Amino acid sequence: MKHKTKFRSLMAAASALVLAACAGQSAPAKSASSKTDSSKPAPGAGKGYAHDPFPSTYRVYPGASTLVRNVTIFDGEGGRIDRGAVLFADGKIVQIGQTLEAPTGATVIDGTGKWVTPGVIDIHSHLGNYPSPGVQANSDGNEATAPVTADVWAEHSVWPQDPGFGRALANGGVTTLQILPGSANLFGGRSVVLKNVYARTMQGMKFPGAPYGLKMACGENPKRVYGSRNTKPATRMGNVAVDRATWAKAVAYKAKWDKYEQDGGDAPDRDIAMDTLRGVLAGEILVQNHCYRADEMAIVMDMAKEFGYRVTAFHHAVEAYKIADILKANGSCAAVWADWYGFKMESFDGIGANLALLQKAGACGMIHSDDENGIQRLNQEVAKAQASGRRAGIDIPDAQAWEWLSINPARALGIADRTGSLKPGKMADVVLWNGNPMSVYTRPEKVWVDGALLYDATNPRMRPVSDFELGQPGAGDVK
Repeated sequence: MKHKTKFRSLMAAASALVLAACAGQSAPAKSASSKTDSSKPAPGAGKGYAHDPFPSTYRVYPGASTLVRNVTIFDGEGGRIDRGAVLFADGKIVQIGQTLEAPTGATVIDGTGKWVTPGVIDIHSHLGNYPSPGVQANSDGNEATAPVTADVWAEHSVWPQDPGFGRALANGGVTTLQILPGSANLFGGRSVVLKNVYARTMQGMKFPGAPYGLKMACGENPKRVYGSRNTKPATRMGNVAVDRATWAKAVAYKAKWDKYEQDGGDAPDRDIAMDTLRGVLAGEILVQNHCYRADEMAIVMDMAKEFGYRVTAFHHAVEAYKIADILKANGSCAAVWADWYGFKMESFDGIGANLALLQKAGACGMIHSDDENGIQRLNQEVAKAQASGRRAGIDIPDAQAWEWLSINPARALGIADRTGSLKPGKMADVVLWNGNPMSVYTRPEKVWVDGALLYDATNPRMRPVSDFELGQPGAGDVK
């Protein structure tokens, strides 16, 4: 019965937000690709295609002004405040410090012995595309039908009822995540950034204004999938050949559409896959590249220079420590695991100190999950990476290590101006941990998304339950 009560509460809140939207309130932010230039339009203006045909309908859940005090704070950007306090209201961080006054009517929480951090951001997830239960009927992450499938969009496979979203929120403090296509293809398709909230539709979870990503892959996966079919690519040199031919086509496609939108005339033929690659070349879409080996990452960065784009982040990147200086010079991040390597040849040469070495070199590094279970303990994964660094003689302080969970992934997703740290004016994506979050014994006690309390371990009615779980035995028993 309590689960149905929770469901009715969520639906009532969602309905209220929809009604507010119909009344013209809380209009969603414009996408990163929206044109805001108010100058005189060019001859071809308005004749191009829509860059955001599936816009976010996300609405912030109702929240209350809240002051959490007497806590240890990791601000997400390397700062630590002992005996600190954080105040948030109207969905935004208002102030952090040591002695803050609670506004009239604010909820005040005494967090003595507890920690506060920004919400965890997972840059590499497949929740919703490979949801639970993990059966073939729900497997929608890999369009493994051609090496180039830049026309597919991960959001069109996202199932909002995946119980994994609630588990990531309650067990892992994950408030934002990027959903990517799988890595069977060289060009796997578009990724989407989501707020980790209950919603009936994918659009209701979609992070307003977050740039799209393009999932690319190098190495074993594409050559294995297509080599086994006796089609190109079957080798690493085949991978690069197909990549370059595709980017060359994209450059020509972009030139045609740029000219049309500038000068008018007859519209070029539309190609949905090339639309995405044009977006990358224009800087609207960020490249998220599955790649393990250092030598391959270096080749991809050279290829990016050839065609005029940049790899925002290499994912998995078990050999990133070998080229930390090159990554830094190219402005490319590395999203890695703590100690998940050696399971195939290209992942063989990983080390636990990967993240610590990247940090020491001044390169951009972060943790990621790529797993529906691992996403529930990314704080522990960071602690493991931190411990490996210490054994290698690199001592990364706890507050600095938290950058791997919040501000660095926010930067690599193009949303660091809005979330990823506890700075005034940013989204109040906040986690109250019942102890030091670097401990295996610590769990989230409360999780706020945009200042709305969406999980409370002390209140059974504030535990996330998806529609799919309603009425099922044990639903909502987050463990």
